[in-house]
Amino acid sequence: MSNRVAIIASHGGVETAYKVMNIAMAGIASDAEVQIFFTFDGLDIIRNDAADRLKLAPGNAGLSEGFKKANVPPITDMIQMAQESGVRLIACQMTMDVMSLTKEDFIDGVDFAGAMTFLDFAYDANVSLTF
Repeated sequence: MSNRVAIIASHGGVETAYKVMNIAMAGIASDAEVQIFFTFDGLDIIRNDAADRLKLAPGNAGLSEGFKKANVPPITDMIQMAQESGVRLIACQMTMDVMSLTKEDFIDGVDFAGAMTFLDFAYDANVSLTF
């Protein structure tokens, strides 16, 4: 079994985006192969207009200042770092079809595939997480 981390991102929001990217980057730092499967609201994380779509949940406004104080980069920067480090980002084709989204709605470097593509990777994952 290889060293793999399989992540499903099915929720949107800044909090979820940071959780997903934090775990992905930790996986890469530990020399794991990492794939993230974005589905339903999780697709917001990798959309071209993610900066406008990703908002803090009500009651979490204070986190914004905390991210700044902790020198946490913007989520768009973290996604770019993840891509440059080899994290594979997969947009769920079925969800895209249901939501009438096209490849042009997403950032560069995203793969578009069905759940089976992700499962082929996840079957041999050491760690599987859902956010």
